[in-house]
Amino acid sequence: MSEHFDVHGGARLVGEVDVVGAKNSVLKLMAAALLAEGTTTITNCPQILDVPLMGDVLRSVGCEVVIEGDTATITTPAELSHRADSAAMGKLRASVCVLGPLVGRLKQAVVALPGGDAIGSRPLDMHQNGLRKLGATSTIEHGCVVAKAETLVGAQIWLDFPSVGATENILMAAVLAEGTTVIDNCAREPEIVDICTMLTEMGAKIEGAGTSTLTVHGVEQLHPTTHSVIGDRIVGATWAFAASMTRGDITVRGVNPHHLDLVLNKLQLAGADVETFGDKGFRVVQPERPKAVDWVTLPYPGFATDLQPFAVALSAVSEGTSMITENVYEARFRFIEEMIRLSGDARTDGHHAVVRGVEKLSSAPVWASDIRAGAGLVLAGLCADGVTEVWDVFHIDRGYPHFVENLNRLGANIKRVAGEPDRS
Repeated sequence: MSEHFDVHGGARLVGEVDVVGAKNSVLKLMAAALLAEGTTTITNCPQILDVPLMGDVLRSVGCEVVIEGDTATITTPAELSHRADSAAMGKLRASVCVLGPLVGRLKQAVVALPGGDAIGSRPLDMHQNGLRKLGATSTIEHGCVVAKAETLVGAQIWLDFPSVGATENILMAAVLAEGTTVIDNCAREPEIVDICTMLTEMGAKIEGAGTSTLTVHGVEQLHPTTHSVIGDRIVGATWAFAASMTRGDITVRGVNPHHLDLVLNKLQLAGADVETFGDKGFRVVQPERPKAVDWVTLPYPGFATDLQPFAVALSAVSEGTSMITENVYEARFRFIEEMIRLSGDARTDGHHAVVRGVEKLSSAPVWASDIRAGAGLVLAGLCADGVTEVWDVFHIDRGYPHFVENLNRLGANIKRVAGEPDRS
């Protein structure tokens, strides 16, 4: 049975909300547990659908995984399977991050091509090329990435683009390689720093976390650890946009505001008052209708492509005209088709979108194409007259724990409803 959200428009969101661990970090940390025999414990895990799915992936290679509340306990055996081709692999993109740990520890891997959000092409060329530089062969066969090496030896690796996934896979293979690996033009996201921190706690030797160059000195083996996931900056930013769009007042706890410096600065340009609390959280107050600002997606520390739907949604209700430029994933603008259903005034041309703000949107049935698009449509529904039906909400459940409950506590009127959509 399908589910949708009934979103009643007109709410002004006010209050406090807590942000838990980052989706874009926890799944990779779970994969890193493959690198060490024994029991690794990961705390501050978000209670989202992707965490048990990654648990299924790890079980498919021989791990015991127990998930209780916000804690995942992963027991990795001495003898692992090198085949990660379970059905769960096709349900989330992050499942490919088991490739690096399996090659690093077992010197071989067969990993099913991953699934996940429909946001455009995300090829694995850089993942494979990095493994080849370390001495492995890597091909695509029968819907799987197949990699094998007699031994892994440190190398100089240049990434054509600072891909988060490629950085993570190469990093996790390199920590057990012989000698030193240097990864240039690597990703700099806070989630990369988080995995470097956990790997270091496990005994890895890594320099340069948070910069564009990672230097990895290979070690013979790693040991299990206990690690707490960093706060989810994308979820934190979602609440910041929610405050601005609804002319609300939201205090966000549990995320480092410095991971969102650019976002919070842009919201100030849109007219919001922003207060930060060290590395613990922030407050966004939007006293009047937001003003239009331009947005350009870029790798971190630029504006995250995951937040582009919120930039579009905010622009749709702002005063003036905004230009949004998408430089990372070409299919992100599918979201705009749904915004037009809500009477948004938007046009696309290549990787640019022009959005002219309107005073109020108009409710309609809309469909989520990915996690962030779904959340963006809910926020847009809060700014529409009437009741907006947001369908395919399983996407939202993959990235936002207790989303409806948190919104209702802040003053929204949203209900989860079972039933099939009327597409007539």
